[in-house]
Amino acid sequence: MVVKNSTPQLEQHIQCIKFTIFCLNTVMWIFGGAMFGLCLWLRFEPVFQDWIMFLDMYEFYIGIYVLMATSVFVIIIAFIGCGAALMEHIMGLFAHVGLQLFCFICGLAGAGVVLDYSTYDSQIQPIIYRSMIHLISNSQHDKAADILKMIQENVGCCGADGPMDYVRMLKPLPNECRDTVTGNAFFHGCVEEISWFLEARSGWLAGLALSLCMLHVILAVLTLTLIRAIKKEEESVTFKH
Repeated sequence: MVVKNSTPQLEQHIQCIKFTIFCLNTVMWIFGGAMFGLCLWLRFEPVFQDWIMFLDMYEFYIGIYVLMATSVFVIIIAFIGCGAALMEHIMGLFAHVGLQLFCFICGLAGAGVVLDYSTYDSQIQPIIYRSMIHLISNSQHDKAADILKMIQENVGCCGADGPMDYVRMLKPLPNECRDTVTGNAFFHGCVEEISWFLEARSGWLAGLALSLCMLHVILAVLTLTLIRAIKKEEESVTFKH
C-alpha cells in the first residue's frame, strides 16, 4: 500500500502552481490564436498584397511566416501544457519546458525579422527606394504610371525621397503627387510614408510575439517549479506492507 505523507502545505502549493499554469496556458492559447489571425490578415490583406507585389518587397513576409508557424506551435503547446500539469506527468512537463524555450526562440526571431523589414530606418527602406526609382524611371509606361498613381494617392507621398526625384530624373511631376486641397507637392517621399504605414501595423504583431515570449519564460519557470514540487512530494511517499 502506498501512502502519501506529504504535508497539506506542499499539496496546496502544487495545486496552486497547476492552476496558475493552466490559466497561463489558456492566455497563451488566446494570444497564439490572435497572433495567427493577425499574421493571416497581414499576409492576405488585399492592400498589403498589392503593395508587396508592386514594390517587390517580399522580404516583409519572412517574419510573418515565422510567427505564423510559431503561433501554431503555441496553440498546440498550450494544450500539452494543460494536460501535463493536470496529470502531473514529469516527462510531459519536461517536454513542455523544452517546447516553451523553442517557441521563445522562434517568437523572438520572428519579431526581430518583422521589425527589421517593416520599420523606419530598417532593411525594407532600400527595397522600397529601389522599386520606387524603377517605377519613376518607367513612368512613361501605363503600368508603372498606374502603380505610382495608386501608391502616391493612397499613401499621400511623392517619389522615393520626395518630389525632387522626378526633377532629378527629368520626369514631369504627376498630379497625384500634389495635395488636392492646397495643390502643393507632398513633402515626404513614399519610402518614409510606406515605412511608417508598415510599422504601425507590424508593431502590433511584434508586440504580441514579445508578450508571448514573456509568457513562455514565466511558464517554463513555473513548470520547473512544479516538477521540483512533485519530486519532493514523491520523496515523501512511504511504503507500508
